[in-house]
Amino acid sequence: MDIRKATISDLDAVARIYDAQHTAEEAGKSTVGWIRGVYPTRATAEAALDRDDLFVLCEDGLVRGAAIINQIQVDVYAGAPWRYSAPDERICVLHTLVIHPAAKGRGLGRAFVAFYENFARTMNCPELRMDTNARNSIARAFYKGLGYREIAVVPTTFNGIPGIDLVLLEKNLEAMG
Repeated sequence: MDIRKATISDLDAVARIYDAQHTAEEAGKSTVGWIRGVYPTRATAEAALDRDDLFVLCEDGLVRGAAIINQIQVDVYAGAPWRYSAPDERICVLHTLVIHPAAKGRGLGRAFVAFYENFARTMNCPELRMDTNARNSIARAFYKGLGYREIAVVPTTFNGIPGIDLVLLEKNLEAMG
């Protein structure tokens, strides 16, 4: 398994993963809260590639997962009751983590979060933040198991999807010891 920055040649694979996740959601096999054609789309991946913050997880030569890692905080993060305050330059954010539905249950999501945490350390960003849809009970339990704390649930329109209850999560690497 390898996690690396994405290249333009990865865009089709990332778009296929988004599509597979949308299909799983539409079939009732997943409750992520994303909507096909709204978020995420190939344009989501293209914008991240342009910013140089799209990462892919490869296994056996195939892209099996993707995520965006940067320091861009979602607008609803402002004013949230974060347990740890930190200047923006010491905050790292994980966005749009997705593992292909056919590859779930093999520890790939856990590996991607570990990569995110190590990447944040190299950037001198001890404060980790992320969010998920309140309906996504699997992700909520997953992140809790990895030591992330839910600090608020904020009603919002998220990436063009109205009526989302967005769960804000954080973990502070310095507090972990």
